[in-house]
Amino acid sequence: MDANHHHPQSQTQQHHHPAGKPHRVDLVVYPGFKALEAVGPMSVFDYANVHLRQHGRPDGYAVRVVAAQAGAVQSDTLMALTATHTLAELELQQEKGEGGPGCTVVLVGSRNIEQVLAASPDLVAWAARVAPRVDRMIALCSGSFFLAAAGLLDGRRAATHWSVAALLRQRYPAIDVDPDAIYVRDGPLWTSAGVTAGIDLALALVEEDFGHALALEVARDLVMYLKRPGGQSQFSVQLASQGTAHRDIQAVQTWVLENLQEPMSLAALADRAAMSERHFRRVFVQETGQTPSAFVDAARLEGARRLLESQSTLPLKTVAARVGMGSEQALRQLFVRHLGIAPQAYRERFGGQGRR
Repeated sequence: MDANHHHPQSQTQQHHHPAGKPHRVDLVVYPGFKALEAVGPMSVFDYANVHLRQHGRPDGYAVRVVAAQAGAVQSDTLMALTATHTLAELELQQEKGEGGPGCTVVLVGSRNIEQVLAASPDLVAWAARVAPRVDRMIALCSGSFFLAAAGLLDGRRAATHWSVAALLRQRYPAIDVDPDAIYVRDGPLWTSAGVTAGIDLALALVEEDFGHALALEVARDLVMYLKRPGGQSQFSVQLASQGTAHRDIQAVQTWVLENLQEPMSLAALADRAAMSERHFRRVFVQETGQTPSAFVDAARLEGARRLLESQSTLPLKTVAARVGMGSEQALRQLFVRHLGIAPQAYRERFGGQGRR
């Protein structure tokens, strides 16, 4: 879960800008950008303006499409977006201090990020120069590679699409890549997972700028969860386990997921795979990228999350027992360690109507 999401700044951000002046959002595109990643966040800001007007307030966002050259920029689909401003113009405005209130730059991702990156050294250099002058620099999906190549993410946490997370980590070892986060905020830099996660991130911006109630209205318009059930997680433990090629390891994973209430010592799991403990642990890590105990923790956490989201009256000690945690205290420790939030607070945020 994005521990930085509830930053002290988020309580005060909406008071930082002159009243009546919209936040400027510059959406940076290039040939082959992912259409949905550009249009999704754009729609969020547009709906935010609609709801602000309904409340008798001025527009909160002025969105512009920016590219190396003005004119039509073809996406990865049949759709093109028309860039009204160039990267050079935007940079000049920043140099003159004409960024206006709350200037946010959003770099969109691409399906072929390696080719785009190789062909776009100017965009990487531009990002490096502009980032210190804007309030928020955001990279959606594989767009995180632009910020990485510019050296902006060194020593910081970052998210990207799960399919290129290993590549990002391998190529830029100074970045703390979180392959499971829907989005990550680290100071003025925000990064997100794939495609629709850009909408989650844009909703988080609306919440930071104009409060929870307005973000919720926009989320309802888009038929989206303001906070996804299952928290900020790109994929489930079940989905991850289906990617395991080793039959015996996959069989153990399946058994774990179906028998969360059972005790799960390393010896018992190794026994199921008919392996020695040492060999089982080594093969498990090799196949899944995590230790058996980390997998069991993740499976129990996900099971508990689902119960808390769907069963509003189930006592916490019952939830704990159903997922094999010995006590309510053990369940609490698991939640705090992985999500930075207690089970009861998690239920209040993610459980309730419409989720059953």
